[in-house]
Amino acid sequence: MRANVNMERTRSCQSVQRDQEGHQASDRCCTPCPESGETEGRSNDQKVTPVVQQCRQDKSKSLQTATPPEGKVHHPERLRAAKEFVDEAVKMRKVFSVQGPYPVIRAALRARGWVEQRMHLPNCRARRRHSEEGRASSNDAGDSDDDDDNSDSVEKEEDPDELYGLMSRLVRNATVNFYWTNRRDAINSNSLQKEQIINHFARAGSFATKVGLCVNLRNLHWFDSADPDTFFPRCYRLCAQDEKHAFIEDYRRTACVSLLKYIAEKERGVQGEETSHSIQDQRKLSKQRSKPVVLSKMIDSALKVCQDFMESLEHRDIDKSLETPPTLTKEEWAEFIDSYHLVVHGRAEIDNSDHFVACCKAMLERLVAVCPQLDIDGLHNIWIIKPGAKSRGRGIKCAKHLDQILRLVDVDPTLIKESKWVIQKYLERPFLVHGTKFDLRQWFLVTDWNPLTVWFYKKCYMRFSTQPYSLDTLNSSVHLCNNSIQKHLRPSQLRHGGIPADNMWSDDQFKTFLSSQGREGQWQDEVVPGMKKAVIHALQTTQDLMDSRKNTFELYGADFMLGRDLRPWLIEINASPTMAPSTPVTARLCTAVQEDTLRVILDRRANRTANTGDFQLIFKQAAVEVPQYVGVSLLVEGFKIKCPCPLPPLRSFTRSAPKRRGSIKEKRPAADETKRLPKIKTQLKTTGSVVPPPSLLHLELPVPIPVETFTLRLPMTVKSTHLPLSAQPYPEFVQKRKSEVSEVCSEKDQCPALTVEIVVPKQSRPAATSTMSA
Repeated sequence: MRANVNMERTRSCQSVQRDQEGHQASDRCCTPCPESGETEGRSNDQKVTPVVQQCRQDKSKSLQTATPPEGKVHHPERLRAAKEFVDEAVKMRKVFSVQGPYPVIRAALRARGWVEQRMHLPNCRARRRHSEEGRASSNDAGDSDDDDDNSDSVEKEEDPDELYGLMSRLVRNATVNFYWTNRRDAINSNSLQKEQIINHFARAGSFATKVGLCVNLRNLHWFDSADPDTFFPRCYRLCAQDEKHAFIEDYRRTACVSLLKYIAEKERGVQGEETSHSIQDQRKLSKQRSKPVVLSKMIDSALKVCQDFMESLEHRDIDKSLETPPTLTKEEWAEFIDSYHLVVHGRAEIDNSDHFVACCKAMLERLVAVCPQLDIDGLHNIWIIKPGAKSRGRGIKCAKHLDQILRLVDVDPTLIKESKWVIQKYLERPFLVHGTKFDLRQWFLVTDWNPLTVWFYKKCYMRFSTQPYSLDTLNSSVHLCNNSIQKHLRPSQLRHGGIPADNMWSDDQFKTFLSSQGREGQWQDEVVPGMKKAVIHALQTTQDLMDSRKNTFELYGADFMLGRDLRPWLIEINASPTMAPSTPVTARLCTAVQEDTLRVILDRRANRTANTGDFQLIFKQAAVEVPQYVGVSLLVEGFKIKCPCPLPPLRSFTRSAPKRRGSIKEKRPAADETKRLPKIKTQLKTTGSVVPPPSLLHLELPVPIPVETFTLRLPMTVKSTHLPLSAQPYPEFVQKRKSEVSEVCSEKDQCPALTVEIVVPKQSRPAATSTMSA
């Protein structure tokens, strides 16, 4: 009996030693920040007292020193200690759940006193089928570069005493406070409580997909004055008819510009990487160099196309008629493109082009000011075609012929229906390391969308292709740097020995290479600021489309390429970037970025001055007030504006008074009254108490003659009335109304009127009628 007890004690000591080694390994793997040990996930008003810390240490020791029996039966003391530890974690809201191969996250959270609630996942085959269906059918899923082999698998962790399994069963009914998954559709964020934390935003497909990034960056001018063509290669959705036509125009125009560049560079004797040919290729070209082309006609057409493009940018083409014929017809374009490929690839006999060089250089100088991608376009007019529903480089192809590109797009009707084909201008002149192409993976963290808060990671790594760079072939082994593709290929013997066999460099190694080239300062002056600006601009354009749920964060991986001038060019943004330790470089950096992510999310939540590792806050927008949603039916309240009292209508100076304002009494003239009379007598009669001026009363009046009488009602205030009675020089009598009479209408259509009776000779009636005015 005593021997059995000693054996059990020996097993207990061994178990405790394994647990301690496991905890020490976890501590070495993830060292918590100062002042953050047991305070993560709580509000600021909750503090950890020394008594509580001592209690937790005692519980942890009792958990480790309790002696479990053989098999799956736990000792009551160990079970009691585990239950107390779990109850404390539930009380402090430290229950987490992880889906996917994230051992670093598990170890870091357990080192902080968190307890895991394990997810119950279906079998591997059903899980993989669900993953593929979800990524293929969801437009909002976002691009992910997780490897197929381990995207949903759970790593085999060391748990000999099944301590973690025991605590997981104890918290199976507890509320999970922290979720970390590798797919956003694994957890429905709408069903979460406000205080629950999750590592995926909803609707990230607006910028984490090839189609979303292509569309949203066109709206950058509404958010910033930057031009997306300065950091994002031209991109089109081929399944949208308007964008398809725009791509065809861009392809043709790029061919014209490339021809001008070829003529200018040939005169200078420039021969870059893209113009070198192998011996076999040169033999083939020498056999095919027999077709002559009319270079003068080609250059003239190219100059006209570029001139039309410049006028369109300056809006000088708005006055052109829609019936104006295009510069080149469809047949002429086909002939031009064929001749262009013959010239650029050296398979055509061209005449002396010295007299065309000046025109080509002059046009290129004008294009440089308005085309920031002129240098990366190269000479071969290569475009890269990407199916928007796939990731990890699957289905991506490079092509240089227009008919070939359009045939590739028409193959898959599903992608055509869902408008997921995108085509992007290929960087033909990238920055090379020892003659080998590479791209750059840069992490950034978004912790809030309102206000937009962006954290930029200071470390990154480079991924090389296995073959030397050349445009003689468009094979994916040369032009695609995705690790999921290159890891299956054997490095070429022609590749420089300075490139490692695992095809990866850290940013420190790249900076050392730049230092050897005398360009070390450009990393901090051009590369890093350019990447930061590109990330911020991409997020600004999609901010209104994202769910601004609090207690949500997401880690993204942006892929960049560098031009010959070390300008960074954003290629795409990946949600759920891979954290697999596939190489020594990724094993170190991926571990560090996961630990630093928890420092920003958990440690900084409790202590705003906590260490955030290599994450740097590069953008925090001012908070925007979001109006409360009141439903679809909107109510507009108001009142009717009362109509004011209308004023009497204005009269034209040359129009006579209307009949409704007064009656006109006239007598028909006799036949003998048409004779010319020597004298005229005018009598002005008015109603009211209007008295003629005294100076007019003493005038001697002539003998009365036959007259006509007009009675007028004048609906206005009259200060003076001048009525020319005749064109002949006869005396006139002007009657002035009593001093400054002014009355205002008080009722509608009822105003005091001045009745004037005018007596004129019958002969002067036409003249009087034509000169009277109301």
